[in-house]
Order: sequence, then structure tokens, then C-alpha cells
Amino acid sequence: MTTSTRGASKTPAVLVLEDGRIFRGRAYGAVGVTFGEAVFSTGMTGYQETLTDPSYHRQVVVMTAPHVGNTGVNDEDPESKRIWVAGYVVRDPARVPSNWRSRRSLDEELDRQDIVGISGVDTRALTRHLRERGAMRVGIFSGNALPDEGTMLAEVRQAPEMKGASLYEEVATTETYVVPAIGEKKFTVAAVDLGIKGMTPHRMAERGIEVHVLPATATAEDIYAVNPDGVFFSNGPGDPEKAEHPVSVMRSVLERETPLFGICFGNQILGRALGFGTYKLKYGHRGINQPVQDRTTGKVEVTAHNHGFAVDAPLDRVSDTPYGRAEVSHVCLNDQVVEGLQLLDRPAFSVQYHPEAAAGPHDAAYLFDRFVSLMEGQRA
Repeated sequence: MTTSTRGASKTPAVLVLEDGRIFRGRAYGAVGVTFGEAVFSTGMTGYQETLTDPSYHRQVVVMTAPHVGNTGVNDEDPESKRIWVAGYVVRDPARVPSNWRSRRSLDEELDRQDIVGISGVDTRALTRHLRERGAMRVGIFSGNALPDEGTMLAEVRQAPEMKGASLYEEVATTETYVVPAIGEKKFTVAAVDLGIKGMTPHRMAERGIEVHVLPATATAEDIYAVNPDGVFFSNGPGDPEKAEHPVSVMRSVLERETPLFGICFGNQILGRALGFGTYKLKYGHRGINQPVQDRTTGKVEVTAHNHGFAVDAPLDRVSDTPYGRAEVSHVCLNDQVVEGLQLLDRPAFSVQYHPEAAAGPHDAAYLFDRFVSLMEGQRA
């Protein structure tokens, strides 16, 4: 939720957490009021991709890197057509962007898209607070005539929580569109958009896949109308416990044994489709430097993350599901959170992190090749 008016960059601003902690700074981007869930991202680069990732819908992102905005904003790197974060928190914004592709400064872009932010904040102290207390609701208030602290805190506590929020339909496409294969077309994939990033179909197109991106409301009939060799479920925002329709559709895909791949929210949907629960993490995983082990190979990958929920599946055994045996394929080495699932008797797998990450490590790019191998095997 955001209300704003464009204004001067040195306007006073206040960040108010729902537990009463207050940080003061200066307006960054649009001037106004915004509410969301306070989360922190540990990436030192890639802020443009973070801002335009639909998974960050209704979240106020705190950047742990102290200096943000060095490379400005270009027209090539966005992951979607708009900025999705509810608010933005930085410590020391760049005074002048310096990059040959830059078209405007970061604060100008935030202002242009009415994104309320705050700068001059001790983001290290704020991040430590969120690590200790957990992600929570927050408000950013900027302007020359702000309400008193009690009023601001009351408004923050009236804002909706992330737990129980159904948000994926708010960020998904409303019309089907096609991303053509690059070079020779080898496969057709139906991709269910729950908040898809632009780089995802591009990674598939690079491998000769024609991607039909479908709305989140797509039915199994819609999926199979494109005669897919494989089905993909994307990343997206909100609580997976509120995603009944995608879970039902995925079960239909599993029943037909079509090769299936899910990323992030798609991993949580697969978990639910298999009968596992999901839960909210204390402060989540966000950034481009998270260590994950592929338990099928033993390899450790440096990966990009953005998730506040996780699948509750056993790490120490193979589980029986309505669709055959399933196991945890990937695990975060920081906290043993489930980062991937795979079926052993059907061609389906998923990961909780982002192998398509444009600004980030490419250790996990092989997962798209694994998806291709499943489709090749099914075709054979």
C-alpha cells in the first residue's frame, strides 16, 4: 500500500517498525507513505533486478550493502515492467550514477514510479534488529508535516500481514504471451505465471524452448491446450497456504506425468501438492550469496534467494506421496531449510532459490538443463 507525491530528496523521513523501533532519515524516491513487510537483502549488486522482481510485492526492502545506486538505472535489466517493492531503505545513496548503460539515477526511477523510500538509515542496526525479532510490518513516512510517533505506529499495526496474504494473482499476467525459442525450437513449455521474472523464460529460450506464459488463473485445460512437453510454475509473492488453485492445477499435471519444474513459489506449490506443509521463516533468505547443497551430487552452490516461506519436508528420509516417492534434493547450509524437492517415480522437481538470477551467481544454471533432460526422456 503506497500513497505518495513527488518531492524534494532532502525531505525528512521516518521508518516505523510494528514493534515500536523507529529510524529517522531522509526521503529517497517518492515522498509520501508506504506500508509493507520489512525484509533485508544481502546482495551487493543487482538492485534493479531486486526492485522489479514481482516476488517482492508488498515488501519494504532494506539493503545491507551500505552504498546503493552506483550504476543508476538502465532499460535492459528490469525483471518485469515495473518496480514491485512497497518501499526501499538504503544507507548511503550514490550522489551521481556512473555506468555507460545508465539512463537515470535510482532515486529518479523510484520517484518516477511512486516508490517511497528512505536514506540515511543505519541499515546494519536495522538488519540486526530484523534478524533478532524477525520480519515484521513497517511504515515509511516522509514529508514536512509528519504525524506523531503514536499515530504512525498505529497505522503500521493496522497494515496487513504477509502471513495469510494471497498475492500471486496481483502480479501475474492477465493474458497469455509467448517467448520464442532462440535458434531451433526443440520443446514447448507452458509456464504458469505466479510472479515470473523476465529472465526465466529467457533461460529456457536459450535452450530451444518456446515458452507459453499463462495467467495464474490458468486451468489444466489451458495448460494442455498448448500441447506442452513440460510445465513450469514460477516464483511469486505471498503465503503458499493461500494458493489453492495452483496446487490443484499442479496435481493435475502430476497425474498426467508431464515433466514439471518449479522455482521458489513453485517449489512451495509442489510441496503442498505432494502433501507437505509450509511455514513462514523468521526473517527469510534474500540475497545473491546463499550456500545450497545439491544432495543428489554433493555439490555446493552459491545461489540467489528471495523467500520468506519454506516447505516442511523431512531431510532424513524418502517420503511416500500420492505421486510416488519424494525426497529433499537441495538444502540451505546456513540453516538446513529445504531448498529443493524431487519425485523419484515421476518427472518432477523444484528448487526454492533462483537459478535464473541475472544479477547473481550462475552455479545453478544446470537446473534448466535438468528440465530439458526430463523432457527429452519423456519424448524418448
